[in-house]
Amino acid sequence: MAGARRAGSITSRCNCRGDDGKRLGQQCPLLAKRNHGTYQLRQELIEAADGTRRTFRRTGYKTAKDAQGDLDKIRALLDLIGDDEQFGHKVSDLLVQVAGDRRATIPDATEVKRRLVGGVALHSDMTVGEWLDTWAASKKTKRRTTSGYVSHIRVHLRPGLGAYRLDRLNVGHVQAFFDGIDDQNEVAQAENAARREQEARCRWRPGTKGGRPSPEVSARLAVEREKLASMPRYQKVTGPATKQRIRATLRAALNAAIRKQLITFNPAEWVELESGKRPKAKLWTATHVEHWRRTGEKPSPVMVWTPAQLGEFLDAAEGSRLYAFFHLIAFRGLRRGEGVGQGWAYVDLDAGLITPAKTLVVDNWEVYEDDPKTEESAATIALDTLNVAVLREHRARQLVERDEWNRHAAEERARGKDVADWVDMGKVFVDLDGTWLHPEQVSDEFRRIVRRAGLPPINLRDLRHLAATLVHAGGGDIFAVQKTLRHASGQLTSDTYTELLEETDRAIAEKAAGLVPRAGRASSAEPSEAVEPPGDEDEQEAA
Repeated sequence: MAGARRAGSITSRCNCRGDDGKRLGQQCPLLAKRNHGTYQLRQELIEAADGTRRTFRRTGYKTAKDAQGDLDKIRALLDLIGDDEQFGHKVSDLLVQVAGDRRATIPDATEVKRRLVGGVALHSDMTVGEWLDTWAASKKTKRRTTSGYVSHIRVHLRPGLGAYRLDRLNVGHVQAFFDGIDDQNEVAQAENAARREQEARCRWRPGTKGGRPSPEVSARLAVEREKLASMPRYQKVTGPATKQRIRATLRAALNAAIRKQLITFNPAEWVELESGKRPKAKLWTATHVEHWRRTGEKPSPVMVWTPAQLGEFLDAAEGSRLYAFFHLIAFRGLRRGEGVGQGWAYVDLDAGLITPAKTLVVDNWEVYEDDPKTEESAATIALDTLNVAVLREHRARQLVERDEWNRHAAEERARGKDVADWVDMGKVFVDLDGTWLHPEQVSDEFRRIVRRAGLPPINLRDLRHLAATLVHAGGGDIFAVQKTLRHASGQLTSDTYTELLEETDRAIAEKAAGLVPRAGRASSAEPSEAVEPPGDEDEQEAA
């Protein structure tokens, strides 16, 4: 029978030798003493498939009690076999593997039983890194999402946790990993600050009369620049939100390992991290602009222009072939990928409606087309009359560009050059030859116009935030903002924009107070520095 109890024993042994130099073994007269020699255990296992006898042996126990403890564990494992011959071979294979590693502990019978019933390997040397690679390769998520997982694994998780055995990873390991990221951040921040200070020492500012630096100043600057060249380059800091995403990747991978019954506990659930809350959007008020011009510091990672600043930008952008793109995003809040992925088939200029049905996504510079982020993202929204007019002008310009390109291509082909005709991709915003417009080309053009206009800096995606302020200033509440930006939940809209919209509310309150003329009483309060809502001339634009 496969489950029959097989012979096992515990014996003592020592390294004492007789006069002839041979080990005395069991004949040593000192073995009767409690602390002399060591103990060993021996337990017969199920024969191999070819009938070969197999035995578990382990030596080096200091006491008989220690040896008996391991022997009891081995017998508990053998008792799992019952009459199942397949179980017998699996358990014996496991014990043979454990016997070959003196540092390996005898597995717990309860854990082995769970694995036997679950049909998974009883013993695995799989590391965290190997499992993460296996898990990422099997993901069926969107390409951009999977790329995010792979990036977290390659940059952070594999170097920090990859060497641990998957079934031995614990909360302490994971907590130490994230604490290590914090330590690296402190070093990076200190080195970045030192580099900024050194860069300041390397700058020479001419006096009011201009001219060149003196030989002494030139020599000093040369020394300072040598120091700068030897310093570490600027390093990217891993912020709270990124750490939360890294933990989410690890947590998802370990949950998958639990479903595969490779582990029973997910240590990533129990580590303590800073909250990765979204940064609050702030307006570029006059006070904030003055502080930025003086110090170079932004009050928040997410800054939003006032309507007046947006007007300056749009004036500066009118000569750009992407003017309609920036206009659309600023007033209707499309994401960058949705803008470049927008098809003419989903724009109804007569009805004044647009549906962001597709998005272009960048993955390691490669661009591919995908569905929007959520079902809500593909909702149809209204276009104001000004946007309709701008898009009509853009369409007419695009058709002229097409005809000019085809005429040029025909001329080049006549000269023997291989130049293709304009490609009709059906997109609203395209490259000169009609092909997809790379999203980063749009960002580059945006940054060029911002610098040329001398405006305080914002990112292209912050035009989407500006659309929220315009909707609100035009009379829309938080739900109107949610609908325009196509957020999945009102909570997301509220968390991101409450503070920003409060600033706009103060400006509206100031304007309302100023509408009432008073005789014999001066205003007790100076006008707020918050943004002025659009006046009569701007109301059509902000609608």
